[in-house]
Formats: sequence, C-alpha cells, structure tokens
Amino acid sequence: MKTPVAFIIFKRPDTTERVFEVIRQAKPPKLLVIADGPRADRPGEAEKCAAARAIIERVDWDCEVLENYSDVNMGCCQRVSSGIDWVFNTVEEAIILEDDCLPHPDFFPFCENLLERYRDDERVMMVSGTNFLGKWKSNSQSYHFSYYGGIWGWASWRRAWNYYDINMSLWSNPDIKNRIRDVLANKEHYKARKKSFEYTLQGKYDTWDYRWSFARLAQSGLSIVPAVNLISNIGFGEGATNTFSANSNLAKLETITLDWPINYNKFTAVDRDYDQLYFQNFIKNNKLNKLLSILKYN
Repeated sequence: MKTPVAFIIFKRPDTTERVFEVIRQAKPPKLLVIADGPRADRPGEAEKCAAARAIIERVDWDCEVLENYSDVNMGCCQRVSSGIDWVFNTVEEAIILEDDCLPHPDFFPFCENLLERYRDDERVMMVSGTNFLGKWKSNSQSYHFSYYGGIWGWASWRRAWNYYDINMSLWSNPDIKNRIRDVLANKEHYKARKKSFEYTLQGKYDTWDYRWSFARLAQSGLSIVPAVNLISNIGFGEGATNTFSANSNLAKLETITLDWPINYNKFTAVDRDYDQLYFQNFIKNNKLNKLLSILKYN
C-alpha cells in the first residue's frame, strides 16, 4: 500500500481500536490523525479522548505518523473541516476513515486503484467505500458513478477538496442553484438537497458532509460507489454522535468481498437508476437525513 490514510478520532476508544486494527493490517506508509478535544462540561470525556489517542501510539509498522490534535472541543463541523484541510495541505491524495467506520480489507486497494485511475479526471471528486444498497449490479461491474457518495470511508484528491468551502459561499448565487438543479435532473432530488443545504447554513446541522456534498454538486462532481458495500458503521448505540438505534437497518449494513481484479468502467456517467433508488430508500423517507445530519456530540 502506498496511499496515506487519514484517521478521524474523538472519544470512543472501543471503536477506534477496531478501525485502527484494520488500518494496521493495511500498513499505510503515512497515517494522519485528526482528533477533537474534550468538552469541559462532560465528566470523563477527557479520559476517553486520551484513551482514543493512546491507541495511535501502537503503530508498529514502517509508517510516518502525523498528528493534528485539538486541545479544545471544536465541534464536528469545524474539527473535521479543518482536519481534512490539513490532510490535503500535507498530501495530494488520501483515504479517510472515521473512528466508527469499519472497512473491509478490500476497501484500501479499491480506493488506491481508483485514486490512481481517476487522479487527473476532474469529473470525479470522490471514491466512496459505502454502498447503502448493499449491492448494485455487482455481477457486471466493480463500481459505478453517483451524485450521492457516502462518507463512511472515502478517498479523494487535493484538487477536489480545494473546492470545499465551509461557508458554502456559492449557494447565494442563483446560477449555482440552477446548475445543481440541472445536475440532479430531478425536482424531488433538488428540493431535498436545497432543504439540506439551507438547514446547514442556518446552523441546524453541525456537520461537514452536506458542505462537501454541495462542493461536489456545484462542480458537477461524480462520486465512485463500489458495486458491493465495503464499510460497516459500528458507531450506533450508546456513545454515538447520532440519535439512531443500534437496531437500525443501517447499523446492520454488512460488508461484502469485492471481486478482483477491478473491472474498470469504459464510460464516466452517473447511474441515475442507482441514485433514484438511493433517494427513495434513504432521503425521501428521511432515514439517511436523520442519520447523517443530526451530528450533535451526545
């Protein structure tokens, strides 16, 4: 493995340890660790943060470890945004995992292969490890293109992240709104995205992921989605940063072995059928909105 890995941690040493062990097996040459600080009004949180950070000291392979730790609590949006800024100021491309996103071992070579394949293709802005449908046309392809890329384990390039703006300044431009409407090519999809972006700017969602989604859509940027799901979110239940139950179907999303070698697509175009089914199952029914947007630190 040659690609740097960025690891975002906070206060969950149990899940941090499980994800770290998979990273350890992959042996990236560079590990960039982003950590938020504890909240002063949460008894015991400082100790949990320290325990999570101590796990990083277990690196026992040939690896350069870089740390970007905050002494104070910055919150989800500011900490992740500034942390990923730091990552892409340091390296040209990276694979990014949070402390509750447990990857299948195939996730790393999948990302590494496609980071190289589409390195100079401005149409593609992200490689996702999550397929929320579980499988999609896996008998005939290794991946497809979507305007809905999940951030439970993903990878990207500096040239794509350069479009990220925490203030979403372009949203005030009517031409950008029209462009995003045309990119999505569906009134329902656009209405849902518009609502999410406006709620984000109003401070109702303390999250960075909608801002990243906006950056991609504003550039008509595609995300690569694997034909099978490669990430399991182990962050549900007690101590989670969202309000979803451990009994949620999304909490039970299993990882699946990818068929090798990768079957590279001969075309670069969005799969509208996948996007429509994704929208129907997770956005229209509000399941994924609740899961990915209510990111208050509980």
